Amino acid sequence: MPPRATWTGQLRISLVAFPVRLYSAVSSASRVSMNQLHKDCGRRLRQQMVCPEHGAVERTDIVKGYEYEKDKYVIIDEADLEKVRLDTTRTIDILQFVSADELDPLYEESAHYVGPDGAMAEEAFRVVREALRQSRKVGIGRVVIAGRERIVALKPHDRGFVLSTLRSADEVRAAGPYFEGIKDAEISQDQLQLAAQLIESKSALLDISAFHDRYQDSLMEVIKAKIAGAEPVVSPEAEVGQVINLMEALKRSLEQEPVKKPAAKSVKTPAAKAKRARKSG
Repeated sequence: MPPRATWTGQLRISLVAFPVRLYSAVSSASRVSMNQLHKDCGRRLRQQMVCPEHGAVERTDIVKGYEYEKDKYVIIDEADLEKVRLDTTRTIDILQFVSADELDPLYEESAHYVGPDGAMAEEAFRVVREALRQSRKVGIGRVVIAGRERIVALKPHDRGFVLSTLRSADEVRAAGPYFEGIKDAEISQDQLQLAAQLIESKSALLDISAFHDRYQDSLMEVIKAKIAGAEPVVSPEAEVGQVINLMEALKRSLEQEPVKKPAAKSVKTPAAKAKRARKSG
């Protein structure tokens, strides 16, 4: 059974449009979550909405309002929200394409998988996906998600697309003020060479599954120990040494790294050869 879509609509590029589905590409299910409890009895606490004049308020009596002056509000109901319907309410409108290296990762937020909505959409979906893959560009557009029109980036991924919501320009702070105190001093070429060797010695193909949230793992060990009535084992915190002699620190770091063997030549399988031929063609 396919995953449940979080959004359905159409993807539009100029006059080309076809129905698509969005799926959340990330999950928080593996995170350790905590609940707030009453310290005295240990029962879980419940949050209440409280009016300063009338006390606790039922959810059915809560409405949304916009504060246009101090302590003055205009009520906005569902009928008002229905009037705010843009052409991007059910359409991912791709407006332009940019080179992949033009998109600063600072702007990227949540990620969604994009798949075709039905068999009739698959032909157009595949054509656009492969054209975008071969162009090595990223589609930039907009769509309404969760009551906001978001800027989005569309990239080919596996047999579909990844759609990333983007922060607006005024949400990302300029880097200048944070780095303006860094001096433009001359760099030692010997130190630079050793630093380059250290980077090379620790370079490898990325396997993101090899990285775990060790804090979450340790927290679960503490939780399991407390459930079992045992005393949790506390791992000693690693000492952070201050760099006094950079040259010496670089040399000692390189000495600790294992000798890197030359990478084995990859064996070209028939599938890999066919894929390479499609790309060159």
